[in-house]
Amino acid sequence: MADSPLPPVDLDLRLVRSFTTVAEHRHFGRAAAALHLTQSSLSRQIARLEQQVGARLLDRTPQGSRLTDAGEVFLPLALAVLRSATRAAARARTAAQPSRIAIGYIGNLVVTPAVRELRQRHPGTEVRIFHLDWDEPRAALLDHRVDAAVARLPFPTDGLHVTVLYDEPRALLVPVDHRLAGKESVTLDDIADEPLPRALDPVWNAFWRADPRPDGSPAPDGPLIETGEDKLELVASGQAVALVPATARIGELRPDLTMIPLEGVEPSHVVLATRADDRSRLVTAFRKYAVIHFTEPR
Repeated sequence: MADSPLPPVDLDLRLVRSFTTVAEHRHFGRAAAALHLTQSSLSRQIARLEQQVGARLLDRTPQGSRLTDAGEVFLPLALAVLRSATRAAARARTAAQPSRIAIGYIGNLVVTPAVRELRQRHPGTEVRIFHLDWDEPRAALLDHRVDAAVARLPFPTDGLHVTVLYDEPRALLVPVDHRLAGKESVTLDDIADEPLPRALDPVWNAFWRADPRPDGSPAPDGPLIETGEDKLELVASGQAVALVPATARIGELRPDLTMIPLEGVEPSHVVLATRADDRSRLVTAFRKYAVIHFTEPR
C-alpha cells in the first residue's frame, strides 16, 4: 500500500524567522533584542511554532538556550524555507517590474561601459549597481540581491550561468623592500617558504594560495583574512606575500607595495554570472553588452 500523504502544516514564517534567530544567538535575550521583541513575546512565538510543528525545538539552559534533537533537524530546513520565501517574493517583484535590473561587481572590475550601453538601448530601465565582496557573488545572485554579477572565479557555480569574459594573469604582491621586489618575474619556487594569507573558503585558498603546490606540498600558512584590505595590510607589514590579479594596479594606491609577474600558474577568469533559470530580456541584453565591452585591460 502506498504511503498516505502527510497532512499539510501551516507554518507562520514570522515564527520560523524568530526560531532561526534564537538558534543563531543561542540566547533568548540576545535574540529578542535582535528582533526588537520582549523576551516574553519571543517565548510565546517559539511556543506557537512548536505547537505548529508538533515538537519541542528549543530548551532553555542557565547558559542560554540549545536546540533539541528535533530543533537540530528543523533548523536547516527552516533556513531553506526562509530563503525560498525570499526568492519567491523577489521573483514576483521582478515579474511585476520587468524594467529593473540589479548588477553586482567585485573590486577592480569596471562595469560602466556595459551598464552605459544597457541604459542607452533600454531607456526607462532602472539599473542599480552594487559593489560585492569577493565571496558574495553566488549568494547575492541566489538571494536575488543582484541579477548579474561580474566577478573572478573560482567560486561555486552550481545554479548559475557563467560566461567567461577574459583571463587575467596572476602576480605576486610584496612590500617594496622585499627580497624579490624589482625582479622581472617569479615562480612558485621563489616563494616556496613564504607565508600566504588564508581565507575561510577552501576554493579561494586552493586558487589564490596555489595550495597545494604542483609537487603536492602545502602552501605555507599566513594569517587568516576576511577582506582584501586585510590582505594588503598584512603584505605591507611583511607578514605575508599574496597572489593577486595582475591587472589590479595595487601599487597606484599603495606605493608601499609592488607586483611581480608570476610565471607557471594558470590565469584567473573574469566572468559574468547570472541565475541559471533567469531568462529576463535585461539579463540577456547585459550579458551581450558585457561580452562586447569587457576586454582584458592593457
